[in-house]
Amino acid sequence: MNWTTWWLFAATETVLSFTPGPAVLFVLASALRVGAKRTIPGILAILAANSLYFALSATSIGALLVSSHRLFFVVKWTGAAYLVYLGGRSILGHHSVVPAEQQQAAAAGWRLFRDGLVLQLSNPKALVFFAAILPQFIDPRRRVVPQIVIFGLTSNVCEFAVLFGYAVAAGRASILIRQPRYAKWTDRLAGGLLIGAGTGIALLR
Repeated sequence: MNWTTWWLFAATETVLSFTPGPAVLFVLASALRVGAKRTIPGILAILAANSLYFALSATSIGALLVSSHRLFFVVKWTGAAYLVYLGGRSILGHHSVVPAEQQQAAAAGWRLFRDGLVLQLSNPKALVFFAAILPQFIDPRRRVVPQIVIFGLTSNVCEFAVLFGYAVAAGRASILIRQPRYAKWTDRLAGGLLIGAGTGIALLR
């Protein structure tokens, strides 16, 4: 592909990844709970969901899903309700977001991957974004599939770098606020971020 086109796509993807949205808020909340490194499974889950949406956006199936208002409604409210549930559970103190160390090692990675996957699959904005952006960078005179693969890998690398950067920033703060005397406020802050992410999805039009 044309290198200018690739650089434009990479720059666009990076800038848009910095925009605070449900994925960013989820990563911030997760990093506050368990630190930056343990947030990686959640980030990978977000990228896995993005890869699926990316592939769908390159097919007629993606166009069909984008045009379905009923499906958009169902997906949107499913994701919003799930995030509000996680946030409310955190604020109310059920299954604290600062679990014991052995519990973190056993289950935190799987829970974060599951929650991140549900979050992003329930974020219809991701499919709409890729369906709107991707075609603008595809050159129909060249082979389409290799272009889609390259753009997909580029998108994942850019977004991983941005999301992990957010996780590192929040993880540094979590070193202090994960102390026992701050645990309740950490739960409330993380819960508030998750509810904010759910609200953001609910407000999508």
